[in-house]
Amino acid sequence: MTVAERIQRQLASLSPESLEILDESHQHAGHEGARGGGGHYRLVIVSPAFAGKPIQLRHRMVYEALGPMMKKEIHALAIKAYAPGEI
Repeated sequence: MTVAERIQRQLASLSPESLEILDESHQHAGHEGARGGGGHYRLVIVSPAFAGKPIQLRHRMVYEALGPMMKKEIHALAIKAYAPGEI
């Protein structure tokens, strides 16, 4: 299972209506985090769980859902988190 597939599995707890995961790790070859095995990812997620919540809390919810993946498999994560109807 790829890291992107594991990210998708972990984020299922947020019941996303849509989820896009882009692996940008190849653009960071040689970067310190890449040498340690962590990848660079861009994430766009739309979930009703984000309704009425500020962006900082939305990001915290994503980080909590990913749990230990943030310590090794993911070095950098760019997040765009929306509630339905915001985009």
